[in-house]
This record gives sequence, C-alpha cells and structure tokens, in this order.
Amino acid sequence: MSVAIMTDSNSGITQGEAAGLGVRVVPMPFYINDEVYFEDITMSQKEFYGYLEQKVDVKTSQPTPDNMMKAWREALADDDELVYIPMSSGLSSTCETATMLSHEDEFEGKVFVVDNQRISVTQRRSTLDAKALADKGFGAEKIREILLREKFESSIYIMMDTLYYLKKGGRITPAAAAIGTLLKIRPVLQIQGEKLDAYTKVKTVKSGKQAMIKAIKKDMETRFGDASGGNCFLDIAYTASAEDVEQFRQEVLEEFPNHVPQIDPLSLSVACHIGPGALALAVSKKIPELEDLWACAIE
Repeated sequence: MSVAIMTDSNSGITQGEAAGLGVRVVPMPFYINDEVYFEDITMSQKEFYGYLEQKVDVKTSQPTPDNMMKAWREALADDDELVYIPMSSGLSSTCETATMLSHEDEFEGKVFVVDNQRISVTQRRSTLDAKALADKGFGAEKIREILLREKFESSIYIMMDTLYYLKKGGRITPAAAAIGTLLKIRPVLQIQGEKLDAYTKVKTVKSGKQAMIKAIKKDMETRFGDASGGNCFLDIAYTASAEDVEQFRQEVLEEFPNHVPQIDPLSLSVACHIGPGALALAVSKKIPELEDLWACAIE
C-alpha cells in the first residue's frame, strides 16, 4: 500500500520544498492585527519576521477541521494511507484535533496521527524519517509506531535576544522581564519532549552559543550514548540575521566537524514567542530502521 507523509508548516518545510521532498505540508494560520494569514501561502516567513520586529499583535492558531480534512482527502486520493505529523501536543491543540478527526469513519484505518512531540527542525527530521520509512515499504501504522518510540530522542536549545516576547506571551512577569533586560540577561530555552522550558541564563552571545553546544554534546554522550554524535543529526534554526547564522554555522562545524547541519528559520509558532535575533541548535537521534540509508549517505 502506498503511504503519503504530511506535516504542518511548523516543521519549517516550505510549500516549495515539500514538492521536492515528496511530502505534503498543511499551512498554519496566524493572525496579525486580527487579519488571518497562512504561513508560506499568503505571507512569507520573511514578511512575518518584519511584522514581528515592528512588535505588532501576532497570534497563532490551528487549521480548521474542514481545512485539515480537505488536505487529508487530497492525499488519500493519491495514496492508500496517510501519516500526519503535526506540531507537539504540548505546544498546541492541533494534534488533539487531528487525532479526533482521524477516528471519523472515512479516515479510520487510513490516517495515522503521530504525536511525537516535536516542532521546528526536529519535526522536520521526523517528517523526513517518515518519508524514508515509507519509501522502504513500511506501512503507515508501523511508521507511527516507530516515530512514537523515538519521540523523546531529540532536543532543541534556543538562545533569545530579547525578553519582550516572553513577557508579551505571559510566560514571564513584566517585573522579571524588566530586571532581565536591565541586567542584559539572555535566556537559553530548551524543547525536550512536549514542553518549552528554561535551560540556563547567559549575558553574552558567545556564552549562549557555548551553552547550547555544551548541552548538545552532553545529550549525545549521556542520552544517545555516542559522544562522537555519529548516530545523530544536528540542525540550526533561527530568527537572527544571515550574518549571525553563518557565523554560528561555522562555530558548530568547528565543534562537530562530522556534521553538516540543516539550517531553517524557526517556525512561526515558536518565533512569535521568541522574537527576532534568536539562534537555536538541535540534535535528533537517527532511527535504527534507517541505519543502512545513513551509512550509505556517509560513504
């Protein structure tokens, strides 16, 4: 049976990239000054970041049930089964809605929703893994089983440039934001599993980068059992300038010479809470079922 792979634009996969990768992407809606837009459809990521820098009122949302089911029907018109990988259920109710809809009669046994609690570049990795598994002949239910087994095998560390957006989203108090700004504190956050949590605090960009790199090395050694990181992928996400991203890429390559990180803008659902000027470093463990594929790529 043929299996379609679908994710949402929180993965950072653009509509143009999706066609080349052989996957489908549901555009996430968001509101700017109460007017609805769709990521990479009616507004580009670049335009979104421009509004974000102007500190306009930005709110994220989820696809309507009708839009989600329409996307599923289009996929099932071409394939027998569908694996749908939405953003983490810990960060949005999109996954819960999708799971409920997948039990409707027309989708039961055909649409398999994966709550593997990822977002941005790690969600992208899950999508690419799912596509590779489908290409190897795995069925949709088995793909979901594998992705759920691996759902905690990733981390994202994010260094922020400002506390303004955390305060605006109610994640820290105005007093804490004021003190942090006065002391020039830069928080480093982590996404590990379903939650966005504080990881550490730094005062300089240099120390923030070092903290993220150190955290990734620790994950490789302690969680993934491979200090060299040979069984892991590295990815960089950002809302920072192109120059800052390139400099960080070079620093990551120096620390991890055997890795060529994928580089993508932070997905909009994260960016609206993080703000401009942010850098993120992520690690994802490779799936054992695809070991032969990664070995061939290395060779």
